Amino acid sequence: MKKGICIGTVPGGLSDDGFALAKEAGFDGIELGTMNDSETRAKAAALAKKHALAVPSIMNAVHWGKPLSDPDPDVRKASVEGMLASFESAEATGAETVLLVPAVVTDQVTYSDAWIRSQAEILELRAVAEEKQVDIALENVWNRFLLSPSEFAQYIDQFNSPMVTAYFDVGNIALYGVPHHWIRALGSRISKVHVKGFDTGSRQFTSTLLGGNLNWNAAMQALEEIGYEGWVTAEMPQNRDDPRAGIFHLSEEMDAIFAGKV
Repeated sequence: MKKGICIGTVPGGLSDDGFALAKEAGFDGIELGTMNDSETRAKAAALAKKHALAVPSIMNAVHWGKPLSDPDPDVRKASVEGMLASFESAEATGAETVLLVPAVVTDQVTYSDAWIRSQAEILELRAVAEEKQVDIALENVWNRFLLSPSEFAQYIDQFNSPMVTAYFDVGNIALYGVPHHWIRALGSRISKVHVKGFDTGSRQFTSTLLGGNLNWNAAMQALEEIGYEGWVTAEMPQNRDDPRAGIFHLSEEMDAIFAGKV
């Protein structure tokens, strides 16, 4: 598996120092957020090339504030525009995936509404994904939607396209599911993986990957069983006391998880 890190976890961010530090700490790639102008996209591509780092994925920036499930068509239009900017960011940096939270269920947005509205918009976006050969990877997150692995699989399968996949987050799922069960159920639908620490007792994320009680060995075994050899990307907060030391510690934790030594 390939070891990635989210740009927000990297001290220095989108800068020469930030990319150099990620490389020095042993990461193979950096997941970036949506970039809305060609200058920033070119800068990111140049930094990745300079430091021999891949950009495996782009995290869409507007799916929470402007979800595809919103009842207002103008909000949904803005959400689609955010995805188009994400596709452009992916194309400029060589990323193969755009992460998308597909819908958000609220007091005003029913489960059925979330399904139908997001389905219609993703069906349109599918054509862009297929044209650009950049997959739309739907992430499991605390959005009150797609709450079982079988339902998540059904939602993905309805698009009948290899360019609509799952971005599986091991830490996110632990609040209401068992990571290795979900991994096996989603199987080859998984195109990318996020990791973060989580403690099921306190129901809180942790400041380090190994600070909670996730069964990392079982999760890695399940990924091996489904033949997953792709990117595993850390989405963690920076160490406030020593950001530089924190990124090296995170890299070491990921090495231990990959090696089954946790």
